Amino acid sequence: MIQFRVFNAKGKEVKTIDPISVFPYLSQKLSGQNPFGELKEGYRVKAAFNLGKSIRLEKNQYVTDVIANKMAVSMEIGLISLAISLILGVFFGVIQARFKDRLPDHIGTGYTVVVNAVPRLVIYTIIMIAGATFFSLPMRYDATAANPGLTKVLPIICLSIGSTAGYMLWTRRYMVDELNKDYIRLAKLKGLSDRKVMFRHVLKNAFVPLAQYLPYSILLTVGGSLLVEKFFAVPGMGPELTMAISRYDLPLVQGIVLLYATMGILGVFLGDLLMTLIDPRIKLTGKGDVR
Repeated sequence: MIQFRVFNAKGKEVKTIDPISVFPYLSQKLSGQNPFGELKEGYRVKAAFNLGKSIRLEKNQYVTDVIANKMAVSMEIGLISLAISLILGVFFGVIQARFKDRLPDHIGTGYTVVVNAVPRLVIYTIIMIAGATFFSLPMRYDATAANPGLTKVLPIICLSIGSTAGYMLWTRRYMVDELNKDYIRLAKLKGLSDRKVMFRHVLKNAFVPLAQYLPYSILLTVGGSLLVEKFFAVPGMGPELTMAISRYDLPLVQGIVLLYATMGILGVFLGDLLMTLIDPRIKLTGKGDVR
């Protein structure tokens, strides 16, 4: 759908024309007709992409406006939790690889196993009760509270837990693989310290596979988390799609699905592009085994 807005000679919006489909608009233009009727002298029309109006869930609101409002909330919480989980996950993954088969590695492995084995709702409930009992943190998200930042703490922690375990697991795996390669043995024989070997060589090469999914993870924060946002009553993108489907709000469903599809395609492309920037040996196009 295309929405048209009419502006006067001073640049002030004077009228908004209801969205019309692209093909009827183009057919009228090609046939020499004016889709807007007669406009006063000096008036001009600007076109804007539009997905129509919500018919049930957010009645009479434009789908683009609904998505923009929900997206802002999900991105704020999602990006903070992603930054926390990336920093902690990579850091503890390096510690696990550095002390492989020792106490720090066993503790990190136990954490990863517990997070992946225990149902998320159980973990979220424990975190919510512990946060409210011992730290007096609010149990529900509330943007109108006296201190709204405190209401975001528990959702951010819950969002970070699973991602942190994932980054720890994969960082350890890739770093252990790199530590067994010949160039690492050669670097150690040349007298390089363990710290230089770990951070200058091992971590740099081990981070390449992780970098492929980093842009996708960042874009995925726009979509929000269904379970966490529903659990803590966060008015984000997470529950919006399921609620729109249950209410048969077709324009809103189409808009959200289109957004998810676009983010998925863009995330994969940006991930491949980031890998080429980190590792010059990787090419987007080429012959043979080159990617």
